[in-house]
Amino acid sequence: MDFCKSCADCGVINCHTMAGEFPDYCVSLNITPEQYAEAMSCYDDPETHKLAIAAGEVEYEGFGKLTRVEETIMFARKMGAKKLGIANCAALIKEANTLARILRIHGFEVFGVTCKAGTTPKTAIGLYEDCEKTGKNVCNPALQAKILNDEKTDLNIVLGLCVGHDSIFYKYSEVPCTTMIVKDKVLVHNPAAALYSTGFFYKRLMKNNEDLK
Repeated sequence: MDFCKSCADCGVINCHTMAGEFPDYCVSLNITPEQYAEAMSCYDDPETHKLAIAAGEVEYEGFGKLTRVEETIMFARKMGAKKLGIANCAALIKEANTLARILRIHGFEVFGVTCKAGTTPKTAIGLYEDCEKTGKNVCNPALQAKILNDEKTDLNIVLGLCVGHDSIFYKYSEVPCTTMIVKDKVLVHNPAAALYSTGFFYKRLMKNNEDLK
């Protein structure tokens, strides 16, 4: 099968090590001056620049030492956030409780909204009735985002929203977001495990599955 190679096909990452050669298809070699200039101009925006500096400092200062919870606290402080939003899956309400306690201990105001807020039936947005077998009410990430927008949070933390529901939340959040937990109902919220296991337990991932539609 012919396809256009990109960073997704690289095994060199010379863009990181700068100790070898770039492959011919390297994205870094094929970026247009216009693309590069447009991207770099984004950092002229004061808000984006503040986030980039905070993120870069956290990457360095926490590297190999801090958990993601601790890095999130550090990032929020460096960006000057005072009020943090939590957008969590209802199934992770205990984790949301724990995270809120930790954040408050570290001096932040916290407001959380679970995915089932609004108690809207799944059929109300056009889902077929069988979908109610996993719960009657629809996940409502747009409402989560709108409520947190009204609460004037400075940074929103996504805690285990479903695939796709997280996309909707990111779309409607008016402030920067970071992800604390990525949901995987089979692998205890560790989706990377499937990638690590494609040579054995999850060989099926290496075959085109027409049922995944």
